[in-house]
Amino acid sequence: MATTNKLTATAVRNAQPRDKTYRLSDGGGMYLEVTPSGGMYWRLKYRHHGKEKRLAIGVYGEGAGKVSLAQARKARDEAKEMLAQGLDPSTAKRLAKEQGRAAADNTFKAVATEWLEHIHKHEVVPAHFERNKRRLERDIFPTLGHRPVGEISPPELLDCLRKVEKRGHLETASRIKTVCGQVFRYAISTGKGRRDPTADLRGSLRRAKTKHFAAITDPKEIPALLRALDGYGGTPVVVAAINLAPLVFVRPGELRTAQWSDFDLEAATWSFQPSKNADPLIVPLPRQAVQILRDLYGLTGPDGYVFPNARSRTRPMSDSTIGAALDYLGFKNRMTAHGFRAMARTILAERLNYSPEHIEQQLAHKVRDANGRAYNRTQFLEQRREMLQSWADYLDALRAGAGNVVPIRGQV
Repeated sequence: MATTNKLTATAVRNAQPRDKTYRLSDGGGMYLEVTPSGGMYWRLKYRHHGKEKRLAIGVYGEGAGKVSLAQARKARDEAKEMLAQGLDPSTAKRLAKEQGRAAADNTFKAVATEWLEHIHKHEVVPAHFERNKRRLERDIFPTLGHRPVGEISPPELLDCLRKVEKRGHLETASRIKTVCGQVFRYAISTGKGRRDPTADLRGSLRRAKTKHFAAITDPKEIPALLRALDGYGGTPVVVAAINLAPLVFVRPGELRTAQWSDFDLEAATWSFQPSKNADPLIVPLPRQAVQILRDLYGLTGPDGYVFPNARSRTRPMSDSTIGAALDYLGFKNRMTAHGFRAMARTILAERLNYSPEHIEQQLAHKVRDANGRAYNRTQFLEQRREMLQSWADYLDALRAGAGNVVPIRGQV
């Protein structure tokens, strides 16, 4: 049997490069290979099934990523044990590397990032994507990001969500749980996970109290609101936005981030991607809306944001601008930017007798037929055009003091 441990730490440390590569043997098949450039590598020569092979143990040195003499001897002994069991150390090392790479690819953060970029990014609008990405980065990745996605337990995830709850963000905790569930299900579908632990958290989070957006829905109160909007003394951009909001009743985020490239004022249409799921929406514009936009075009057109930020045209108007204007006009806790949607939905159905199907379509809600299929949001365009024009005329009549008037409208 060959003598082992022939080298000393001093001999290894003092080894100097020569004109040609040379070896310092430690016995048992292990040696230190010294190259002319000064590289020092631990190798192990062995035979497996009669074939001579080499195992790269590592680079000599002290510290992270380096292999000392003692560590090299330990690796040699472990390799010898594998050989005694009929295993090939080189194959075992390669498999360990592959498993390490797979483990790195299978962490919750890696899988979530893949899902965000390959799936979620293409299903929602950019603002929604960024919001969910920030939620994961802030509340999940610091604790669970490094964990293998298939090993995360329900209590681990619940602990993260409870921290969000303790900040008073009950609705956010619920939404993060939903996003995590989507990540876990994606992991299952790609073979990186085994199950979705969010299913076991049903009933484990406190429910946020439903809070409806303040909205004026009584026709008797609308004239005062409309006249207040007309008299608002803000900038032309904010004045245009606050007067367009009741006419088209889109979501506030959709209005403030509107792009001129999405408008066709000649055809009186606004085509864009709603902030909820991926179906496109075409909004037929009433005459009054087209006039507001034409007046604004010379100020903020022909490209970029229709309602740019006061400080930078490359950013949209702040999400609090319309709400702040309504508060300033004396409608705090009575009317919100989102409230224009409730106002239109209520009166179009109860006072103007429009089809709920067409109203929901215009609100960019999913509308399904008797067979459960979702209607395309580009459908019923002419019916919705007539509906929005009647709605704009109705608001004009109320503003003028015509009372509880129902304008003449076509068949729907």
